[in-house]
Amino acid sequence: MEKAIGRLVSILYRQSQVYFNCILKEFDITSAEYSLLLYLYKKDGITQDDLSTYLYIDKSAIARAIKSLEQKGYVIRDKDDVDKRFNRVYLSEKAKLYKDEIRKRIWTWSEFLTEGLDEETVDMALSVLQKMVDKVACTNFKKEME
Repeated sequence: MEKAIGRLVSILYRQSQVYFNCILKEFDITSAEYSLLLYLYKKDGITQDDLSTYLYIDKSAIARAIKSLEQKGYVIRDKDDVDKRFNRVYLSEKAKLYKDEIRKRIWTWSEFLTEGLDEETVDMALSVLQKMVDKVACTNFKKEME
């Protein structure tokens, strides 16, 4: 049987989207939005560009997700004090109120995936995945394919 890492990662990603849409439905947060909130819980006030870079999501998709979260009352967008070309994104009181519950629900996905695995196996899987991410992070595929 062919072992295709991309296929397995794709399956996990698609199933995680279904899972997150279900467990976050009562908060009106989608699978396209939760990762922004999680990062803002760590770095409130970050720029849209920094969110795009950190999450490896294109700027237009970030802008759409932020607009949606803003309309739902989870974030506030404001121009940077120093450089007006940049938008900073801040958590609203609503987002802060639900922080613990949202994070807890999202964490259940990792718990589900690692259930029945020993710590060494989980650490190894995380290490291998991180190495793969690091490899693609420093590769310019457009340039490589020319």
